[in-house]
Amino acid sequence: MQVTETLNEGLKRSYAIIVTAAELEAKVTEKLTEAQPDVEMKGFRKGKVPMPLLKKQFGQKLLGEAMQESIDGAMSKHFEESGDRPALQPEVKMSNDDWKEGDDVHVDMSYEALPVVPELDLSTVKLERLVAKADDASVEEALANLAETAQDFQDRKKGTKAKDGDQVTFDFVGTVDGEAFDGGSAEDYPLVLGSNSFIPGFEEQLVGVKVDEEKAVEVTFPEEYQAPHLAGKAAVFACTIKAVKMPVAAEVDDELAKKFGAEDLAGLKSQISERLEAEYVGAARAVMKRGLLDVLDGMVTFDLPPSLVDAEAKQIAHQLWHEENPDVQGHDHDTVEPSDEHIALAVRRVRLGLLLAELGQQAKVEVTDAEMTQAIMNQARQYPGQERQFFDFVRQNQQMQQQMRAPIFEDKVIDHIVSQAQVTDKEITKEELQAAVEALDEDE
Repeated sequence: MQVTETLNEGLKRSYAIIVTAAELEAKVTEKLTEAQPDVEMKGFRKGKVPMPLLKKQFGQKLLGEAMQESIDGAMSKHFEESGDRPALQPEVKMSNDDWKEGDDVHVDMSYEALPVVPELDLSTVKLERLVAKADDASVEEALANLAETAQDFQDRKKGTKAKDGDQVTFDFVGTVDGEAFDGGSAEDYPLVLGSNSFIPGFEEQLVGVKVDEEKAVEVTFPEEYQAPHLAGKAAVFACTIKAVKMPVAAEVDDELAKKFGAEDLAGLKSQISERLEAEYVGAARAVMKRGLLDVLDGMVTFDLPPSLVDAEAKQIAHQLWHEENPDVQGHDHDTVEPSDEHIALAVRRVRLGLLLAELGQQAKVEVTDAEMTQAIMNQARQYPGQERQFFDFVRQNQQMQQQMRAPIFEDKVIDHIVSQAQVTDKEITKEELQAAVEALDEDE
C-alpha cells in the first residue's frame, strides 16, 4: 500500500492512496481461509470446500469488503502517524473509475486538518464577577407579584357591568339547530373573562353583563374542534348571570405563604430571597462568561478550517433570517448568503469552539452519564405525558445526544478556566446586573 501527499497548503491536505491488486488478493484469501472450516456446500464435507470454488462463490463479495477495509486501514494509519485530526469527515473517492478486478485501486483522500491550538497560561486571565444581593425591596416586589397570581375575586356592587378580567358565574345551555347537545350546559360555572378558556368569541360577549341578566351568546365552533359533530357548527348559549366578581390581589400573609408551600410568611420571604439570588448568580455567570470569551478571543490567533467557518456562517445567516421572518416555518426558501458580519461572528465562534475543546481535552473534562441523564430528564419535562418517549428518542439519536452534551461540556470547561483565572468580585445592584445582561443581547 502506498500513500503519497499531493497537497499541503495551510490546513488543506490531499493524499493519493494505492492499494495493490496483490494486497487485495491476499486479504480476500485470508478471509476465505478463516471462513473455510465453517463453510458447507453440496457435494463437499464441512470445511472441505476447495479454495478455488470458495473464491468463485464468495470472492466478489469479499473483494469489496477487503477494498473498504484496506482504505479504512490506510486512513487510520495515516492519521495515527501524522497526528492530523480532520475538521470534517474526509472526502474519499476512487480515481481510476475504469477499475476492474485484478487492477490496483487508486483512491484520493482530502480533508482540512484541525489547527494546532496555542497553549495558554490561564492564570494570567483576569475576570470580574458581578455580585448582587436580594434586598428587601426586591423580595417585597416578588411577594406582590405572587399575590397577583394568587388573586381572589370579590362581588362587585349589584348592577355593575362585568369587565375584562372579572369572574362571571353563570348557568348556560348550548344548542345547535335548536337542539341541546351533550356537554353544552352547566350550572354555577365560574369563568374569568379574557382567560380564553371558552370557544373563541364567547367571553367577549359576556363583557358588560350584570347579575340576573340573561344573555344569548352566539358562536361558531372551530373547524378543528375536538368533537367532530360540533366542528364548524353555529351554536347559541342561553346564559343566566349569577354573579360578577372583580379580581383582588391575595393578602400578603401566612395564608399566602402556605399556598406556595411555605410554613409562614417569613419562610416564603426566605425562599424568595434564595431564588432571587440564584437567578442573580446565573445572570452574573452569563456576563462573566461573555467577558471570559472576549478575553480568550483576544489571547490567541491560529488558522481555522475554511469548511467549519463557512458552515457556521451559513448556519448563523439561516438562523437570523428565520428570526426576521418568523412566519416562514419551512426551509425551502432561497439560499441565505452570509454577510461579512455573519462571517466575522462565525470566525469568532469557530476559534473559541476549537480553543475550548482543546482546553477541555487538556484538562480531561468529560460529561458523565449522570449529567447527560439529568439533562435529558430536564428537557423531557417540557413534554408532559411523553417523558418516556422523549427519553428513548434521545437515547437512540446520537446527533441529539451530541447537541445536548456540547453545552454541558462547554460549561464545565468554562468552570475549569474560571478556577484557574484571577477573579475579582464586584458588588452591584439588581438594576445594574439587569443592564449588564441586556447589554449581552444588544452585542449579539
